[in-house]
Amino acid sequence: MFGEVEVCSTVRIIAENLDRNGLVPQRSIVTHLLKDLLSMKASKDHGYFLAVTNLKSIGKGEVVNKSGDMLFHVEFKCRTFMPMKGEILQGVVHRTFRHGVLLRCGPVKYIFLSARKMPNYQYTSEENPVFLNDELARIENNVLVRFSVLDVRWIEKMWDMRRDFMMLASLVGDSLGPISLCGSDELDL
Repeated sequence: MFGEVEVCSTVRIIAENLDRNGLVPQRSIVTHLLKDLLSMKASKDHGYFLAVTNLKSIGKGEVVNKSGDMLFHVEFKCRTFMPMKGEILQGVVHRTFRHGVLLRCGPVKYIFLSARKMPNYQYTSEENPVFLNDELARIENNVLVRFSVLDVRWIEKMWDMRRDFMMLASLVGDSLGPISLCGSDELDL
């Protein structure tokens, strides 16, 4: 679910970035804020940070100890994406296994769709692994799939993942499954 949240953050500007008069240009504060958001990527409470939509205020800088670095308190509004249980989303298959597929949806890179949650689909190991149903609909790499979110889990740190969400998906329900982007899949005669 997309949302807009108000966030307060502290931006640290190193002394080398001060101008001749010892002042910090607003552009430097905003640049550091965006870099900090990029490295933070997401939070458990707000979801993924997509864009800063409004810079509300920049507080007065406070000098840190003897280093000369400055801290600024910044308030801003940010567009976010928070995956929610029960939500209907679309994702692209990027790995196909006998037990299911891995999908990606926007900033979410870890979505598992189990073969058990794909009713009427059977795994076929051709030269490219694929799940087929009776109507010959295919779920394979690079296919867009509409799915329902079964569960969402926040991961602070696990293996190579840092500050990310993992999701379990399902095709149980109406209008879920592979999506055709090129129009009809019917044969023209």
